[in-house]
Amino acid sequence: MPQPNLLLGVNIDHVVTLRQARYRAMLDSPNAEPSVLSAALEAEAAGAHSITVHLRADRRHIQDDDVRLLRQSIRTKLNLEMGNTREILDIALAVRPDFVCMVPENREEVTTEGGLDVAGQREALRATVEALGDNGTRVSMFIDPDLDQVRASADIGAAMIELHTGTFANHAGDQRRAEVERLRAAAELGHELGLQINAGHGLTTRNLPDLWPVPHLAELNIGHHIVSRAIFIGLQAAVKEMLAVMAAYRG
Repeated sequence: MPQPNLLLGVNIDHVVTLRQARYRAMLDSPNAEPSVLSAALEAEAAGAHSITVHLRADRRHIQDDDVRLLRQSIRTKLNLEMGNTREILDIALAVRPDFVCMVPENREEVTTEGGLDVAGQREALRATVEALGDNGTRVSMFIDPDLDQVRASADIGAAMIELHTGTFANHAGDQRRAEVERLRAAAELGHELGLQINAGHGLTTRNLPDLWPVPHLAELNIGHHIVSRAIFIGLQAAVKEMLAVMAAYRG
């Protein structure tokens, strides 16, 4: 089967948010649900190309054991989002996910609110990229579509960037078109510098067609919209629905 033009990573953090709402202190209960592994396998069965989870310092949803279970059990690729802390880095080095995406992390935020300042944390991030790369994990930087951040990501040895599409998703009309131009320029530069170009945050089946002018996209990481749709149509159907829209991308 030929490789599609655009791959889908399904973020299942919000499946676990539901579990934690009731079973945070009782994760060994036989009633603890929904299952993180079942969600991952459903997404894979529907055609997802990777599974994304964010192991936060405050463990608000995904737990250490969840990451280990997914690493042992899923059939595709594991993408671990993480802040640049020694504790989480040690877990990543032990688990050896296929990909790591370095993200900013603030305790009070509901979800990741913007891109990582790679240019301002160059040396600390360079050391993390080197450690993960030596351990067999490809590393991405989650950045705003800022050309200095693209250059910094290439400079520290990242293999990929994930362009933050939150501003794109939260605006319409001229503001969205202006953000598409920023994303397009960042993708062009990243491609020239040898980086794989991914994107994510706030993407839905409704707004994705407006993203298609952005070239060189390799993979989208999408979670909240897919999990939200799954409440009404099921997780496999929600993943397939997203993949059907993504099939129109020509890169």
